[in-house]
Amino acid sequence: MIYKPLPIGIDDFEKIITNDFYYVDKTLLIKELLDKRGEANLFTRPRRFGKTLNLSMIKYFFEKPIDGNSRKYLFDGMKIMDAGEKYTGLQGQYPVITLTLKSAKQGNWDMSYKSLIEEIANEFERHDYVLSCENVLEEEKEKFRAIRGRRGEPIDYAKALAFLSKILYQYHKKKVIILLDEYDVPLENAYYRGFYDKMIDFIRSLFESALKTNPYLEFSVITGCLRISKESIFTGLNNLKIISILSTDYGEYYGFVEEEVENMLKYYGLEHKMGIMKEWYDGYLFGNMEVYNPWSVINYMDGLISNENAFPTAAWSNTSSNSIVKDLIGRASKEVQNEVEKLVNGGTIEKKVHEDITYEDIYATEDNLWNFLFFTGYLKQVGMRMEDVDRYVTMAIPNNELFYVYKNTIETWFHDKVKVQDLTTLYEGMFSGNAEIFEAELKKQLYGTISYMDNKESFYHGFLLGLMANLKEYHMKSNRESGDGRYDICVCHDDVTIPPVLLELKIAKRYRELNAACEAALAQIEEKNYGAELVEEGYEEMICYGIAFFKKQVKVHVKRKVLEDELAD
Repeated sequence: MIYKPLPIGIDDFEKIITNDFYYVDKTLLIKELLDKRGEANLFTRPRRFGKTLNLSMIKYFFEKPIDGNSRKYLFDGMKIMDAGEKYTGLQGQYPVITLTLKSAKQGNWDMSYKSLIEEIANEFERHDYVLSCENVLEEEKEKFRAIRGRRGEPIDYAKALAFLSKILYQYHKKKVIILLDEYDVPLENAYYRGFYDKMIDFIRSLFESALKTNPYLEFSVITGCLRISKESIFTGLNNLKIISILSTDYGEYYGFVEEEVENMLKYYGLEHKMGIMKEWYDGYLFGNMEVYNPWSVINYMDGLISNENAFPTAAWSNTSSNSIVKDLIGRASKEVQNEVEKLVNGGTIEKKVHEDITYEDIYATEDNLWNFLFFTGYLKQVGMRMEDVDRYVTMAIPNNELFYVYKNTIETWFHDKVKVQDLTTLYEGMFSGNAEIFEAELKKQLYGTISYMDNKESFYHGFLLGLMANLKEYHMKSNRESGDGRYDICVCHDDVTIPPVLLELKIAKRYRELNAACEAALAQIEEKNYGAELVEEGYEEMICYGIAFFKKQVKVHVKRKVLEDELAD
């Protein structure tokens, strides 16, 4: 059987349908938009959850063909075609303005502004058939040509969508549908790049003229990651309907619901992979609807089609810098570190949520950072309660993919932290065989880090390797075969007169079992003859440490061992 290809990175509806890519039918979003009759609809969803593709689908459904060729065939067999004449009768009946703002993610204001001008000019160019209209005044045509030709004044571009709406209405005698994609991308970029105020002024003017005082508007759909109202972008826009991840409307149209993932797996003959899909990419709650991350599902599915044993990957995490997670952890107080630790170990936290976020206030409070993580998809809702007029959401890490993000961010943060620390006392204690000093220094480090996979040996193993990273003149050997087994960590110098340090780790189930666990670790070094490899390399003595952990408690026992040259025997 020849399967349909998966549309990885393709967000144009026409391209997906005409090239026969696999498509998850979201066309009933059109019906719901018409039923609910919102004039200005703002959808806020995390990145890569189908916002651009849905806007493209809406455009192809409603737009009166510019080239005269009907696009109705794109919707053959789609759910919207069974919704009735009330909906299908509106197909291809409206002029549509569509504009993406994500190209304005540039390094400075001039480049961002020019990118926005380019997008606006391209949309004017797409509609330049209006220049043949007798109802359009000559001075309006001249202004149209200036905007299209990138020669307009700044005010022309700030009011461009309203102006284009008027011209399209004069031509078609129909009000326009305006589709604006990723409206908050230029705002976020401008905040981090240092030209936030200029971008706010431009976007405000663009939106107010198009959405607030536009008599030629039928309805609009705006998409973004966050609702950002305090900047007054939407000030006075009393026709704005906000559909956030907390809204109960439209929950199933962004992301894949479970049945859609099951159907996709069944189509490709991979039903047995549903468990992995759920563990890695499920867990988001939009309103009352549980959804999967569509970008990650499609990427993993593509890997499975080529290799049924392919490992799941954190595809979604690679679409951004994860800077908010990094900032939260890097700036964290002890309380926040404890909360992050609770999350990465499978627990939950409760936070007051508010949707009116400003980029200027992201770092004003730690609560703002938590809100940012929640609304951008790095945390999921598992419960909610009201207290007076405030909403409190119980949050957790959604799935394995996001756990991977947190884990990697924590590891990077810890390694960066170690690089700038003076660990001389820890190293001197370790190399001199002073278990008391070594233990005290390890305890300090444990108290100051964020542990994940609580009481899992792999975490403590990585923790110790991280602490050894500054020992540039030494070799780190990890999980190497020696004697009758594999030791945990060995730190050794090229100079064979300097005794290597061998670290064997154990996890204790209770605090009182730490000392016994240390002795068991030392006994294992002896029984498994872990020094055999070191003998072959010419070392005559080694310092053996049995290190036992219970959560953030640690005990260290030491034993010096003279290495016998067994080869000589």
